Amino acid sequence: MSQTHEFTIEMTCEGCSGAVNRILERLKGSGVDDFSIDLGNKKVTVTSSLPAETLLETLKKCGKETTYVGVKA
Repeated sequence: MSQTHEFTIEMTCEGCSGAVNRILERLKGSGVDDFSIDLGNKKVTVTSSLPAETLLETLKKCGKETTYVGVKA
């Protein structure tokens, strides 16, 4: 079952959000249904059947400080 998870990532530019986009695009079809990146508010929302821990570890590969906020209602 998919849930929508929210993360904050210390993105400061288009390059940062591009790195996050590339990471999540690779997961589409293998657990990630959809995602959105809000560069201005440094938020990333991911709809996925993967556990939050897996998403967090994967997002940390972008090299930016990443924090799990929680499941969006």
